Amino acid sequence: MTRDEKLARLTKAFEDVLRAVDRSPGRYPELLDTPVRTANTWLDDLLNGYDADPGVILQSTMEARSDHGMVVIRNLTFQSMCPHHLMPCHGIAHIAYVPTTRIVGFSRIAELLDCYSRRLTLQEDIVKNVCDALMTHLGAAGAACIIDAEQLCMVIRGVRKPGSRAITSEYAGAFRTEAVLRNEFLTVIGAEE
Repeated sequence: MTRDEKLARLTKAFEDVLRAVDRSPGRYPELLDTPVRTANTWLDDLLNGYDADPGVILQSTMEARSDHGMVVIRNLTFQSMCPHHLMPCHGIAHIAYVPTTRIVGFSRIAELLDCYSRRLTLQEDIVKNVCDALMTHLGAAGAACIIDAEQLCMVIRGVRKPGSRAITSEYAGAFRTEAVLRNEFLTVIGAEE
């Protein structure tokens, strides 16, 4: 399906949502362009991770020196969409990998996070997918990802717990098997094991 086809279908769907709550865009001037604006936001900002390929993101590499240690990018902001309630979540991610023969630019790690977070996805899957991609496409000796996020489905509906945070983590390779390396990562990001 082309982007224009997706945009048309989403715009119609959001028009239907507004009509279902008795807020027809034709009757309320402030809602006139809301369906198309919302559709564009979903396509370009909230769900554009489906258009990204982790293999392509991580293919532009540089040779790693044999003495390269752990690479950590911390406090990467992100947003995602809960697949259960179609509500956003946002937070920060800390990502690390231990290079073998190749390294990538730091911005590629941020792009990788966006690739997996800008989807209808569980927070638990984001951390796993990021680690798997670093291991598979970069050939890392180890990968780690921790996400600390506010899930709006817990804040504005259901249990209504403002200020609550969901923390998920995934460790692969050397980070899973070597406690010293894992503890070094946790120290660098300012966390406790």
